[in-house]
Amino acid sequence: MRAEVSIEEVTARAYTIPTDAPESDGTFAWDSTTLIVVHVRGGGATGIGYTYTESCITSLIDKKLAKAVQGRDAMDVPGCWQAMLHQVRNMGRPGLAATAISAVDAALWDLKAKLLDLPLCRLLGMARHRVTIYGSGGFTSYSDAQIAEQLGGWVAREGCRSVKMKVGTEPERDPHRVAVARQAIGDAALFVDANGALSCKQALQFADRVAGFDVRWFEEPVSSDDLAGLRHVRERAPAGMDIAAGEYGYTPDYFRRMLAAEAVDVQQADASRCLGITGFLQAGALCQAHHIDLSGHCAPALHLHAACAAPRFRNLEWFHDHVRIEHMLFDGAPTPHGGMIEPDLTRPGLGLAFKQQDAERFAA
Repeated sequence: MRAEVSIEEVTARAYTIPTDAPESDGTFAWDSTTLIVVHVRGGGATGIGYTYTESCITSLIDKKLAKAVQGRDAMDVPGCWQAMLHQVRNMGRPGLAATAISAVDAALWDLKAKLLDLPLCRLLGMARHRVTIYGSGGFTSYSDAQIAEQLGGWVAREGCRSVKMKVGTEPERDPHRVAVARQAIGDAALFVDANGALSCKQALQFADRVAGFDVRWFEEPVSSDDLAGLRHVRERAPAGMDIAAGEYGYTPDYFRRMLAAEAVDVQQADASRCLGITGFLQAGALCQAHHIDLSGHCAPALHLHAACAAPRFRNLEWFHDHVRIEHMLFDGAPTPHGGMIEPDLTRPGLGLAFKQQDAERFAA
């Protein structure tokens, strides 16, 4: 019988990385991204996980979540997950607490797979060996030339068959910006993301104006909190234009409500927010039950193995900021071939190694 492997230590550190240019979407602007990296140690191995959120969660991880999982069996990831949920009951699960749990959960899965000397996708079970990515950026702060260079580059270099741009900051300019993008990407599929900036009427008007540019995906045309509004846009959007939302889902109940409301054609989920790899796979099971495709939001290196295991999976976001950070600070971050990425089956766990020395200059 296998001896129990106890979780010995859980630690977290924050790193703030400046963007390579000013960035904005329909509702927000930023000039840096904060990465929280978690290490979980036990049985002579170390699991790593991470999330993109605020540096304040390091205290929550080091004090509360570490207390919840230390001494538990490293093979019992679901038990650790439940213990963390219990630990944050009185502070509220959605938001910062969910992102903290997400990072620890990913590190726990990475540790378990390393202890078993398996790539995580093998441990979870593989429904596919590679996943399709779509290039994502096209920020509203970008010039026409920047949009064309970035989106066109994803098609030419990475072989992406789909790319996404931001809209909504200046709605009157967006049809022109969409035209610039279409010219740059040729026949590739074009996605747009309003980040909830528009009203239902504005979203439908915009959808009609850009339908001639063959826009295939309209993300968060209205706030994801407005499920009736999302369904209204979904029912009236031009044929062939899918409505996507869900990146700010923190719990399984969120995804259940969105799917039950018939609000989306594509359900997004983010393993760095939705209670980790455990929560992401739960979202995938809900999608399977509702006959709706799942899409992974951002953090492609973190999502890759779970995306290979999810039963009904469409695509994974190749988000400019996170791709840049993952290749700067993680050895083993995936590289696209023909618009797809695949796990390295020769590396255990998530297949990632954190470049601690390279990251020190960004330590918060």
